[in-house]
Amino acid sequence: MRVCGVDDAGRGPVIGPLIIAGVLVEEEKVSELKELGVRDSKTLPALKREKLAIEISSLVIESHLVELSPKALDEVVHRAPKLKRLNYLEAVAMASVIEKLRPEVAYVDASDVVPDRFGRDILGRLSYKPKIISEHYADSTYPIVSAASILAKVERDRRVQELRSQYGEFGSGYSTDERTIKFLEDYYKENRRFPPIVRRSWETLQNIVNRIEQSKLRDF
Repeated sequence: MRVCGVDDAGRGPVIGPLIIAGVLVEEEKVSELKELGVRDSKTLPALKREKLAIEISSLVIESHLVELSPKALDEVVHRAPKLKRLNYLEAVAMASVIEKLRPEVAYVDASDVVPDRFGRDILGRLSYKPKIISEHYADSTYPIVSAASILAKVERDRRVQELRSQYGEFGSGYSTDERTIKFLEDYYKENRRFPPIVRRSWETLQNIVNRIEQSKLRDF
């Protein structure tokens, strides 16, 4: 029986894409993934993730990646509350990965607060009916999802590095990172707009604009 794992990387940052990754293996090969030392990508250093990504790719039958650009995220999120629409977009993207890999069973790391609902949303977008196991922290529970999380994170890191080479150092891209906020503030002050690599539907950007404009009023 063929099984797949699906996970994301880059859901929260204000800069850069969201990556969805899936890996497909024969069920008896899952133990070999575990022997490689796969686990939630967030718990692994970058060099270890990169090494594991190569080993995972050589072990699995197939892998598939979907990249959701900031523009694609904004187009959906602007139409409804961010969390609800982001969950919808992830369900659609994960369904496209599963459709490509065609497993009999798919393990997914649930984005929705109600994991079963997230699984149903994915299943409803497929042309066939595999078993969907949708759980929180699936990337920590199932090695097949851990493997997907590693591929997603490595690809996200690669894309972010490409963006840094174009726009300069901007930190992690998360709104909690002072370097990221300073980069965005400086860019806006200089250009009166934000770069195309940002998610404009995130409140972070409006907060930056408000601070800058209020500062100008105080100075005036």
